[in-house]
Amino acid sequence: MTTTLVLPDPITDEIISGARNPLECAGVLLARRVVTGDAVRLLGRSLHWVELSAYAEQSAWHLKIRSEGYVGALGRAEADAAIPIWFHTHPGETCVPLPSHHDEQVDRDIADLFQLRSGSGFYGTLIASPRGSGFAFSGALQHETDGMSLIDRVWSVGERWRLIQKISASAPVSDAIFDRNVRAFGPAIQSVLGDLRIAIVGAGGTGSAVAEQLVRLGVRHLFLVDNDVLSASNVTRVYGSTLRDVGRPKVDVLRDHLRAIAPDLVCETIQGMATLKPVAKSLCASDVVFGCTDDNAGRLVLSRLSTYFLTPVIDLGVLLSSDSSGTLSGIDARVTILAPGSACLVCRNRIDMARASAELKTPEERQRLADEGYAPALGQVEPAVVAFTTAVAAAAVNELLDRLIGYGPPERPNETLLRLHEREISTNRALPRDAHYCHAAQAKWGVGDEEPFLGQLWPAE
Repeated sequence: MTTTLVLPDPITDEIISGARNPLECAGVLLARRVVTGDAVRLLGRSLHWVELSAYAEQSAWHLKIRSEGYVGALGRAEADAAIPIWFHTHPGETCVPLPSHHDEQVDRDIADLFQLRSGSGFYGTLIASPRGSGFAFSGALQHETDGMSLIDRVWSVGERWRLIQKISASAPVSDAIFDRNVRAFGPAIQSVLGDLRIAIVGAGGTGSAVAEQLVRLGVRHLFLVDNDVLSASNVTRVYGSTLRDVGRPKVDVLRDHLRAIAPDLVCETIQGMATLKPVAKSLCASDVVFGCTDDNAGRLVLSRLSTYFLTPVIDLGVLLSSDSSGTLSGIDARVTILAPGSACLVCRNRIDMARASAELKTPEERQRLADEGYAPALGQVEPAVVAFTTAVAAAAVNELLDRLIGYGPPERPNETLLRLHEREISTNRALPRDAHYCHAAQAKWGVGDEEPFLGQLWPAE
């Protein structure tokens, strides 16, 4: 199992600040534990520093802390249904964040107390040292009966997205086929692309274009979700499809095409809808999700996923406008970034809530309500053109690269609007509404899979 510690920017910034302190310092990091398939995700909730008065000894290479420095945090862990992770620093750019003999003795001394007082049965450790603008780390998770496992990676999300491998991980070796990529952004980013777990919801015109670009960039772990089979009219937009594929599930057509490009690609698929609870839960193991669906209910699920599971979502939309004679008059597209600290799709009014509600009903219920005027009619076929779906897909992949590399403006916008018919691109930056679930004050960041899942009702499966 791969264990990933997911941290929102505020906690990451605190860890970086603590690691730069010339004296060793410590605290208790609280995280919710989520298991999905062969992946464990620890969703960072809060970091509670040891008060200065609780340090019995503190130097650049040693610390000793009285129990009042951490016992209070264990009560907070129990109240939050979180596991406690004992965090401390090894200061210095050249210092190695691996446990010393003293650290190992401390672990033996306090593990039982952490497991018992938190009510979780878990005791975690995390050691950090400064590295440039970030940090290096080692960490582990110990269960009272199931033994110990290592924390393999830290995934930091917010303004920038940073994937950090544990200190003992082997150095990345780039394949020669990525030489041009490496010349642009270096071997470290190329390695990150190869390790990211990315889900794409929607395998149509935009989703297939996103998928092909990601694979050619070096992404090697993909999860494709789409409920539809390929139709003849899809062949004009879906990358890798031919008329021979008509009638096959879109996810299968796209998977086979991507594996022909990259035989080493790990590509899982589900033929289903993100509006079904089991499908939505399967997305929780992903580091990033591209929302390439055209239904409002699916977007509502992805919007909540970004908050409840600290999972960045890049949501895409394309709208072509034509008059009654079929003359194209408008080509409008949108790429919206959903991550802790940015407004969700509901705050941005990017979701038609009436249509979302209708989409969650059975076809019979939907038709009855539409006939009575209580729900919008659904199922109309919208125009779509490969040039425009590909353009917005490229803009979305650009957003992923910028947040990994950092070549854009320091105050990054979290939405890009493209008016291709006017040759115009604009951006904006929206913050969460104070009383909405995506606001930090609502304490929904990283709550994980508590019930009701994603804080919403689900249709019968």
